[in-house]
Amino acid sequence: MFSFLRTRARVLAPALLALLFWCPLGAGAHGVTEGDKAVLQQSAGAQVVLYAYLGAKHMVTGYDHLFFLIGVIFFLYRLREVAAYVTLFAVGHSVTLLLGVLGGARVNPYLVDAIIGLSVVYKGLDNLGAFQRWFGFQPNTKAAVLIFGFFHGFGLATKLQEFKLAPEGLLPNLLAFNAGVELGQLLALTAILIAMGFWRRTESFTRQAFAANVTLMTAGFLLIGYQLTGYVTVQ
Repeated sequence: MFSFLRTRARVLAPALLALLFWCPLGAGAHGVTEGDKAVLQQSAGAQVVLYAYLGAKHMVTGYDHLFFLIGVIFFLYRLREVAAYVTLFAVGHSVTLLLGVLGGARVNPYLVDAIIGLSVVYKGLDNLGAFQRWFGFQPNTKAAVLIFGFFHGFGLATKLQEFKLAPEGLLPNLLAFNAGVELGQLLALTAILIAMGFWRRTESFTRQAFAANVTLMTAGFLLIGYQLTGYVTVQ
């Protein structure tokens, strides 16, 4: 059994970990490129198309979001269930994004991104049934997705708060940005569901599911470690 898992982990781990380390470490999980940062700071007035594009780009390239979404839909087979969970995540993400930027609610970016890494670990453990086996109870998965959605939204808000965004047109720009985030999420989710659909039809899916979720947890722990290291060294 252990030799089998090691073999599968060697196949699956590089895919997720390569995606993790491919992203610029200095940018963190919610990084915004220097070019996009300059565009955001220089834009004035309502720029809804621009902000929608940047929001979609953030979601498609936001590997922490993608890891979490993969974990959320890993064992969901009905589109209605997928839609319910993704909607909860979108609501949580949207509320704290707008609250953080418009309401001025601030959190430490390193700590919130560490919690986002924890969300990835949680979904890996949940998919493996660890809570039921270890503690004898199953957390409410929908509530957990909503709560972690709040943290994902705060993670992006902390980055936007670093920029000197023009107050003119800020509300429509943020709404457009959030709409872009949800559009990007839909595009990414579609690709993930198509890939998962083919994978689930293979005879090896059941055997590989364990190693895949262990790898997902490993990525989450690495995200946590990276962000906590930044918190300790920067503070």
